[in-house]
Amino acid sequence: MTMSSQSHTMAGPSPKTKPGEVELTGRFSDQMSQLCMSDDYSDVTFVVEEHKIPAHRVILAARSEYFRALLYGGLSESTQHIIKLEIPYEAFKCLLGYIYSGLLSLSQMKEENILDTLGLANQYGFSELELAISEYLRQILSVDNVCAILDAARLYSLDTLISVCHTFMDRNAVAMLTHESFKNLSQESLCGILKRDSFFAPEVLIFGAVNTWCKVNHSTDIESVVSEVRLPLMNLEQLLKVVRPTGILSPERLLDAIEEKTTSKTLLYRGALWPEENVAALRFGSRTIVGELRDALLCDDHNSYDMEKGYTRHTIIDSNDPGIVVELGTISIINHIKILLWDKDNRSYSYFIEVSVNQKQWERVVDYQDYFCRSWQYLYFPARAVRYIKLVGTNNTENKVFHVVSLKAKYTEPVPTLINGIISPMKNVATVEMSASVIKGVSRTRNNLLNGDTKTYDWDSGYTCHQLGSGEILIQLGQPYHIGSLRLLLWDCDDRTYSFYIQTSTNSQTWDMAVDKQKDNLRSWQQFTFEPRPVVFFKIVGTYNTANEIFHCVHFECPSQELTQ
Repeated sequence: MTMSSQSHTMAGPSPKTKPGEVELTGRFSDQMSQLCMSDDYSDVTFVVEEHKIPAHRVILAARSEYFRALLYGGLSESTQHIIKLEIPYEAFKCLLGYIYSGLLSLSQMKEENILDTLGLANQYGFSELELAISEYLRQILSVDNVCAILDAARLYSLDTLISVCHTFMDRNAVAMLTHESFKNLSQESLCGILKRDSFFAPEVLIFGAVNTWCKVNHSTDIESVVSEVRLPLMNLEQLLKVVRPTGILSPERLLDAIEEKTTSKTLLYRGALWPEENVAALRFGSRTIVGELRDALLCDDHNSYDMEKGYTRHTIIDSNDPGIVVELGTISIINHIKILLWDKDNRSYSYFIEVSVNQKQWERVVDYQDYFCRSWQYLYFPARAVRYIKLVGTNNTENKVFHVVSLKAKYTEPVPTLINGIISPMKNVATVEMSASVIKGVSRTRNNLLNGDTKTYDWDSGYTCHQLGSGEILIQLGQPYHIGSLRLLLWDCDDRTYSFYIQTSTNSQTWDMAVDKQKDNLRSWQQFTFEPRPVVFFKIVGTYNTANEIFHCVHFECPSQELTQ
């Protein structure tokens, strides 16, 4: 390039540059990159895999604390003009290019060089480059390269990239087990994969791949690897005709596996993991196999239901009733079930839910037989592998039929705190959105007390009330929650004060005192804590009003939230 053309190019600022500013970083990067691996002005030479690479101390030190310490920190290299490095040559050239220009074209590099460059970025403290390479590797994951990428990610403690590799391998478990690269995994990476409940493939295939790995990696701790294979998940024929001939297990270990398979009720199953996906859906091959009107339960429409249609049901007989059973398309890991109980009137239901892999051993994950529940149910439990979900209704306050409009099942994070299987909520659950309802109380709008409006109320509207001495305000939550606090707003458009008490119940039959303010004169916002307990119902009973014979309440919430007036 001639001087005249160079001057012409430099005269025009970038169109994005603000008036009064000069933006020439692109040209600066180009000119700096010309110094990369150039003898011009170089004052140090690196020897890498017998290649001599000239460099410039000040540039390296300015870009890296590692090189600053190496070249100016008083180490022996500070006075040396030739420094030998035991690192990959091609990766070091790529890193130097990035140091001098700030640019690196990963798409033009071989994958092995990308992994080596990732290692150098980690070693030399180029955290931004490390993150950029990790993100690129996430985008190009394939069955061919994921094993190498996982080993690199584990070597450099890149937790996010490790997690992405694990998820990819979970989704492609069968293909991974038969791929040539699987036997090249490090022992640490292999054990990490085998420990995962979500590495979902027939256990006999997993055993075969592990057996092949052991033959290639015979100098490693084979016992610790083989111990991660879940032998009881294989059938007897596989154990005797596939596992025993390999000689990889002692006869005692094989007998132990057979005994566990035949006697244990809680085998550690593997299952497919689809985070935040409803696996109880037709597109996953799921279906309702027990119950009346089965087609309604798993369809996406949970709005078009009435007295005659839109629900699945079973007759309530006793706890041994077959109930309603959903078969998932495959064994899946779930920790959350969401169901919609029929709610076109004020009826409540009691029920329990059990899950199973084989319909032989069932595990109860939700037991709400002692609680009255209505509308949407948000149910959580420790994650586990599940193939079958059984809902059994044990009570209906209106008749002897259990009606369920919708069922969804998935694995989700985060999971709320559970106390004895009951949610201990952080946010207000006394809302219509969370299926709460005002069962008793006088108001222009039924659920005025729960709508969150703490501003719009006056002499005629915006509150719920009852006659002193002959009534109450009754609130039902959608399901039991472990509650230890509440907050309410008493009507306060003048200076009147109130006395009252609040009781809790799980079934609207037996009641426990939570708040007793019958001897106090209170007004406006009130916040209370009490001994935490399972709660479905709150009964608010006014006992005194300095102005008239009516108790008025504008807002109710539980647990108590921050005061926002």
